[in-house]
Amino acid sequence: MKKPGMSQLLKGTFVVLLATMLLGFVTSCSKDDDDDNNVNGANKSHKVVFKAIASAGSDIGVAVYGIDGNPTTASSLSGTTWSSPEVTAEKGAYNANVAVNAVGANASSTLKVQIWVDGELKKEGTSSGQYLSASSSYVF
Repeated sequence: MKKPGMSQLLKGTFVVLLATMLLGFVTSCSKDDDDDNNVNGANKSHKVVFKAIASAGSDIGVAVYGIDGNPTTASSLSGTTWSSPEVTAEKGAYNANVAVNAVGANASSTLKVQIWVDGELKKEGTSSGQYLSASSSYVF
């Protein structure tokens, strides 16, 4: 018997690799049904409010908040509390994000940011020190 040559071995490997890729492609597409029922937040819109609470004597300066990749910046803020207007997260929205900066009265100052979804506190982030930066993210 004659030994198989290198070119026959490469051809065989190529055919097996091609068949495997084709089988994988057909299998992955066989159940492709554009149904978003398993996507977080896909079936319902949400009312979202972002809040920040700093300790006494602190001063909130800037807040950046939004749904998915649509940020809104609120600047030139002052005081120890801040609340965003109610934002509607449309059906299919994935997450809500907030980041707030403040200057504390001293090294033991604190800043807390919150994400409220449909009237319920869902996520909170905190910071402490004189220069405060707190953030939080929530996946619907």
